[in-house]
Amino acid sequence: MGTIHNISSNSLNQSSGKSSTVIPGAQADLRFDGPEYSPARDQKRLTGQLLRVFNLMRDGRWRTLAEIASATGDPEGSISAQLRHLRKARFGAHTVNRRHVENGLFEYSLEVRQG
Repeated sequence: MGTIHNISSNSLNQSSGKSSTVIPGAQADLRFDGPEYSPARDQKRLTGQLLRVFNLMRDGRWRTLAEIASATGDPEGSISAQLRHLRKARFGAHTVNRRHVENGLFEYSLEVRQG
């Protein structure tokens, strides 16, 4: 298949309107940022995306962005951003593995950091 790249990050506790989810190591108050970020407009949407991606990927299975998008209903670009967030200390410093499949296609797996 290809080379696996490990990129780490921290843990997170947050609730999504329906159910409560704990992301190990994450800050209680999720803090997103960026030049176009508006908390009133974006906080709930980004938190929901992050929790959907985490809940799917925490089983450690390898998936492409398209497979994650199909399962979560989120756009591939947003999924890629949420996988990057999960690597950051404030979101749990989890390990996101990436491996090349073919022709620029990659698969990702999540190793949840405990403690």
